[in-house]
Amino acid sequence: MAPEVRLTGPDNEAIGVVSLQEALRMAGDLDVDLVEIAATANPPVCRLMDYGKFKYQEQKKAAEAKAKQTVIDIKEVKFRPGTDDGDYNIKLRNIRRFLADGDKIKVTLRFRGREITHQNLGLALLNRLRDELADSILVEQFPKLEGRQMVMMIAPARKKAAAPAKAPAPGSTTAAA
Repeated sequence: MAPEVRLTGPDNEAIGVVSLQEALRMAGDLDVDLVEIAATANPPVCRLMDYGKFKYQEQKKAAEAKAKQTVIDIKEVKFRPGTDDGDYNIKLRNIRRFLADGDKIKVTLRFRGREITHQNLGLALLNRLRDELADSILVEQFPKLEGRQMVMMIAPARKKAAAPAKAPAPGSTTAAA
Protein backbone atom coordinates (compact mmCIF):
# COMPACT_ATOMS: atom_id res chain seq x y z
CA MET A 1 0.00 0.00 0.00
CA ALA A 2 1.41 3.41 -1.03
CA PRO A 3 1.82 6.06 1.70
CA GLU A 4 -0.98 8.61 1.80
CA VAL A 5 -1.00 12.32 2.63
CA ARG A 6 -3.72 14.86 3.40
CA LEU A 7 -3.31 17.49 0.69
CA THR A 8 -4.23 21.16 0.40
CA GLY A 9 -3.96 23.10 -2.83
CA PRO A 10 -2.04 26.26 -3.77
CA ASP A 11 -4.95 28.48 -2.68
CA ASN A 12 -5.24 26.63 0.66
CA GLU A 13 -8.29 24.64 -0.50
CA ALA A 14 -8.61 21.10 0.86
CA ILE A 15 -8.05 18.42 -1.79
CA GLY A 16 -8.29 15.40 0.51
CA VAL A 17 -6.30 12.25 1.21
CA VAL A 18 -4.29 11.08 -1.80
CA SER A 19 -1.32 8.80 -2.34
CA LEU A 20 2.15 10.32 -2.17
CA GLN A 21 2.79 9.53 -5.85
CA GLU A 22 -0.45 11.28 -6.85
CA ALA A 23 0.49 14.34 -4.74
CA LEU A 24 3.93 14.52 -6.40
CA ARG A 25 2.30 14.19 -9.86
CA MET A 26 -0.13 17.03 -9.04
CA ALA A 27 2.78 19.22 -7.86
CA GLY A 28 4.62 18.56 -11.13
CA ASP A 29 1.49 19.34 -13.21
CA LEU A 30 0.91 22.65 -11.39
CA ASP A 31 4.67 23.47 -11.38
CA VAL A 32 4.73 23.99 -7.58
CA ASP A 33 6.44 22.27 -4.65
CA LEU A 34 4.98 19.61 -2.34
CA VAL A 35 5.70 20.86 1.19
CA GLU A 36 5.11 18.77 4.30
CA ILE A 37 3.25 20.91 6.86
CA ALA A 38 2.53 18.49 9.73
CA ALA A 39 4.65 15.34 9.73
CA THR A 40 3.23 13.90 12.97
CA ALA A 41 -0.40 13.95 11.81
CA ASN A 42 -1.97 10.73 10.59
CA PRO A 43 -1.86 10.88 7.57
CA PRO A 44 0.81 13.62 7.22
CA VAL A 45 -0.45 17.01 5.97
CA CYS A 46 1.14 18.41 2.80
CA ARG A 47 0.52 21.53 0.77
CA LEU A 48 1.08 22.45 -2.85
CA MET A 49 2.89 25.81 -2.91
CA ASP A 50 5.68 27.78 -4.53
CA TYR A 51 8.17 27.35 -1.69
CA GLY A 52 10.67 29.91 -3.03
CA LYS A 53 7.97 32.57 -3.18
CA PHE A 54 6.81 31.62 0.34
CA LYS A 55 10.35 31.98 1.78
CA TYR A 56 10.77 35.33 -0.01
CA GLN A 57 7.51 36.68 1.46
CA GLU A 58 8.50 35.48 4.97
CA GLN A 59 11.85 37.24 4.59
CA LYS A 60 10.12 40.47 3.50
CA LYS A 61 7.73 40.30 6.49
CA ALA A 62 10.66 39.81 8.89
CA ALA A 63 12.56 42.75 7.38
CA GLU A 64 9.46 44.96 7.59
CA ALA A 65 8.89 44.02 11.24
CA LYS A 66 12.54 44.77 12.03
CA ALA A 67 12.31 48.17 10.34
CA LYS A 68 9.25 49.11 12.43
CA GLN A 69 10.78 48.23 15.79
CA THR A 70 12.36 50.98 17.86
CA VAL A 71 15.49 50.59 19.93
CA ILE A 72 15.40 52.30 23.31
CA ASP A 73 18.80 53.51 24.47
CA ILE A 74 19.73 54.37 28.03
CA LYS A 75 21.41 57.76 28.21
CA GLU A 76 23.30 58.78 31.32
CA VAL A 77 23.33 62.34 32.65
CA LYS A 78 25.71 63.08 35.54
CA PHE A 79 25.22 65.71 38.20
CA ARG A 80 27.11 66.78 41.32
CA PRO A 81 25.48 68.13 44.50
CA GLY A 82 26.88 71.61 43.77
CA THR A 83 25.75 71.79 40.10
CA ASP A 84 24.94 75.46 39.39
CA ASP A 85 21.83 76.69 37.58
CA GLY A 86 23.56 77.23 34.20
CA ASP A 87 24.91 73.69 34.03
CA TYR A 88 21.66 72.33 35.48
CA ASN A 89 19.61 74.01 32.73
CA ILE A 90 21.87 72.66 29.97
CA LYS A 91 21.61 69.13 31.37
CA LEU A 92 17.83 69.56 31.73
CA ARG A 93 17.62 70.60 28.06
CA ASN A 94 19.62 67.51 27.06
CA ILE A 95 17.32 65.30 29.16
CA ARG A 96 14.26 66.79 27.41
CA ARG A 97 15.88 66.05 24.03
CA PHE A 98 16.63 62.44 25.02
CA LEU A 99 13.04 61.99 26.24
CA ALA A 100 11.71 63.38 22.95
CA ASP A 101 13.81 60.74 21.13
CA GLY A 102 12.15 58.05 23.28
CA ASP A 103 15.27 57.13 25.26
CA LYS A 104 15.44 56.20 28.93
CA ILE A 105 17.71 58.26 31.15
CA LYS A 106 19.90 57.24 34.05
CA VAL A 107 20.43 60.32 36.19
CA THR A 108 23.56 59.88 38.28
CA LEU A 109 24.49 62.21 41.12
CA ARG A 110 28.09 61.60 42.20
CA PHE A 111 29.33 62.53 45.66
CA ARG A 112 33.05 63.21 46.15
CA GLY A 113 34.93 63.44 49.40
CA ARG A 114 32.87 64.79 52.28
CA GLU A 115 29.88 65.61 50.05
CA ILE A 116 28.47 62.19 50.97
CA THR A 117 27.49 63.64 54.37
CA HIS A 118 25.06 66.00 52.58
CA GLN A 119 22.89 63.45 50.80
CA ASN A 120 19.89 65.70 51.37
CA LEU A 121 21.34 68.22 48.85
CA GLY A 122 21.60 65.49 46.24
CA LEU A 123 18.12 64.22 46.94
CA ALA A 124 16.76 67.78 46.67
CA LEU A 125 18.46 68.18 43.27
CA LEU A 126 16.97 64.93 41.94
CA ASN A 127 13.52 65.83 43.32
CA ARG A 128 13.76 69.27 41.63
CA LEU A 129 14.62 67.54 38.35
CA ARG A 130 11.70 65.13 38.77
CA ASP A 131 9.26 67.98 39.56
CA GLU A 132 10.35 70.05 36.54
CA LEU A 133 9.90 67.09 34.19
CA ALA A 134 6.78 65.69 35.90
CA ASP A 135 4.52 66.18 32.84
CA SER A 136 6.78 64.25 30.45
CA ILE A 137 8.41 61.47 32.49
CA LEU A 138 7.69 58.23 34.24
CA VAL A 139 10.06 57.49 37.14
CA GLU A 140 11.17 53.86 36.83
CA GLN A 141 13.56 53.90 39.78
CA PHE A 142 13.35 56.48 42.51
CA PRO A 143 16.62 57.98 43.81
CA LYS A 144 18.69 55.27 45.44
CA LEU A 145 22.16 55.52 46.96
CA GLU A 146 24.64 53.07 45.41
CA GLY A 147 28.03 53.55 47.03
CA ARG A 148 29.08 57.17 46.44
CA GLN A 149 26.43 57.93 43.84
CA MET A 150 22.68 58.41 43.87
CA VAL A 151 20.89 56.97 40.83
CA MET A 152 17.41 57.64 39.42
CA MET A 153 16.01 56.03 36.23
CA ILE A 154 13.41 57.94 34.19
CA ALA A 155 11.60 57.10 30.98
CA PRO A 156 9.35 59.09 28.63
CA ALA A 157 5.73 59.22 29.78
CA ARG A 158 3.36 56.99 27.86
CA LYS A 159 1.17 58.69 25.30
CA LYS A 160 -2.44 59.20 26.29
CA ALA A 161 -5.18 57.49 24.26
CA ALA A 162 -5.61 59.34 20.96
CA ALA A 163 -9.40 59.30 20.77
CA PRO A 164 -11.64 58.64 23.75
CA ALA A 165 -14.86 56.70 23.21
CA LYS A 166 -17.48 58.76 21.43
CA ALA A 167 -20.62 59.71 23.25
CA PRO A 168 -23.80 58.33 21.66
CA ALA A 169 -25.54 60.66 19.22
CA PRO A 170 -28.49 62.61 20.62
CA GLY A 171 -31.75 60.75 20.27
CA SER A 172 -30.12 57.32 19.88
CA THR A 173 -30.95 54.60 22.34
CA THR A 174 -28.63 51.97 23.70
CA ALA A 175 -29.78 48.64 24.98
CA ALA A 176 -28.75 47.88 28.55
CA ALA A 177 -27.90 44.26 29.28
